[in-house]
Amino acid sequence: MIKIIDTYSQIEILFDNGNFDIEKWELYINSIYDKSASIFKDDLRDCLDNGNYVYEKDILPILNAVYKNPQLETLYSSFCDITDCLNEKILDRFECELNVDIVLYVGLCNAAGWVTTINGRDVVLLGIEKILELNWCDLSSMYGLVYHELGHIYHKQYGMFHQLSDNNARNCVWQLFTEGIAMCFEQALVNDSNYYHQNKDGWLEWCNNHYEQILADFHSDLPTMTKSNQHYFGDWVSYHGKGDVGYYLGTRFVQQLCGKYAIEQLIRMDIDDIYQEYLGFIEVQS
Repeated sequence: MIKIIDTYSQIEILFDNGNFDIEKWELYINSIYDKSASIFKDDLRDCLDNGNYVYEKDILPILNAVYKNPQLETLYSSFCDITDCLNEKILDRFECELNVDIVLYVGLCNAAGWVTTINGRDVVLLGIEKILELNWCDLSSMYGLVYHELGHIYHKQYGMFHQLSDNNARNCVWQLFTEGIAMCFEQALVNDSNYYHQNKDGWLEWCNNHYEQILADFHSDLPTMTKSNQHYFGDWVSYHGKGDVGYYLGTRFVQQLCGKYAIEQLIRMDIDDIYQEYLGFIEVQS
C-alpha cells in the first residue's frame, strides 16, 4: 500500500525569523522516521567533503529560500493532484499495489527526488527545497518525480530490477530498458502513451525528428560507454544540446517490446534476454 507522508504544514517550524534552524530540522526529520537524520546529514557531508560546495554559501541559501516561497503553493497543489487516489490508479492500470512511502519533506539539499530504503521499506523522498530551487513545481515535473520513480519501484517489487552483467554494453542497455519501463509506467498513469515529463521547449519534437540518429549514436557508443562519459541519462549531460534523450530512446524500445510481451512479463526478464531483444530492436530500426 502506498503511504503518503505530507509534512507541508510543518515547514514554518524549521525557521527562526526566516532562518533555517538545523536543530529544529533534526527534530522534524526524526519525527518522520525515528533516528533517520543521519541518512540525510551523511549524504550532505559526502557532498561537502568533495570540496565543491560550502554549506553557508551553497546549501543554506537554498534552505532559507523555502521560507514563505511564493511557489510553495504551486508545488503543494501539484503534489496533492498526482497523489490523490494514487493507490486506486495503480491498481486499476497494473492490477497490483506498491508498498512504498511517498514523503514530501524539507531535506538538506539531498535531491528533488530520492528513492531509498528506510527501516526496510521502499521510500520516495521529495525534497521541497530542491524542487523549489530547480523550479520543478508544475504538474508535469511532479509526474517525473513521483510516477517515474514509482515505475522503478514497480519493477523492483514485481520483477527483476537489480541486475548487473560483467559486460558493460549489457549494463548500458539494461539502464535504457529500466528507464523505458519507468517511463511507460508513468505514461500509463497519465493515460497518454506520448507523454514525456521532459517535453519542454520542443524537446519531444526534436527527439522524434532525430530518432534514428539517437539510436545509431547510442549503439555506436555502447562499446566505450560508461556512467561518466555517457550523454543520454540525466539533465547534467547533453546530446546535441538536449538532455535526457536516453529516456526517450528507452521508451521507444520498451513500447516496441510491449507489442510482443505484457509488461508483467517484461519486468521479469533477465539482462541477457533484454540485450538480445535490444539487438533485434536495432536490426529492425536499421
